[in-house]
Amino acid sequence: MERRIQSFASQYRRAIVTGSVVLLAVIAALTYFALRGSGPTAVQGGQGLQRANAAGLGIETDGSGLRLCNRTGNRVGVAVGYKQDRDWTTEGWWNIAAGNCSTLVAGALLSRFYYIYAVDYDAGGVWGGNAQMCTRDKIFTIKGIQDCVARGYESSGFFEVDTGEQKSWTVQLMEPDGQEVGIGG
Repeated sequence: MERRIQSFASQYRRAIVTGSVVLLAVIAALTYFALRGSGPTAVQGGQGLQRANAAGLGIETDGSGLRLCNRTGNRVGVAVGYKQDRDWTTEGWWNIAAGNCSTLVAGALLSRFYYIYAVDYDAGGVWGGNAQMCTRDKIFTIKGIQDCVARGYESSGFFEVDTGEQKSWTVQLMEPDGQEVGIGG
């Protein structure tokens, strides 16, 4: 009888340890996506019409870190580029629904300039600029902006965001005519 109790206790301990490990993994994954924003997804659809530079772009200071608010009537995919220490990094994709905002860089901003590339998932087209940086169709974090194609990535034109050395900044992504769409309250 005593042996059976020890065997049961041993199995019970293993189940508790296994359950704890699984729970910690789930918490870690949820924390990662919560800090990352609304969660990255692969870019869908073609890039069609180029929505150039500042057309359809409103900028204001607000919030914490670098945020992007989608003030269009469509879902957009967003990538961000920034210099950290001496190295360039690009990251994507944040899938931001119409009328929603997402934090691209959390915490106090350390750089004056950030770079953004956005894709309209529903209507096609992009918000871009002249700063060539590396991207890819799937979730990515890419170190360096040189030789994108030779390294197996795409080269995309990002637009520059000058934060004026503010510690937080919000970019308002708008329709090309500058009109906010579908924003209530």
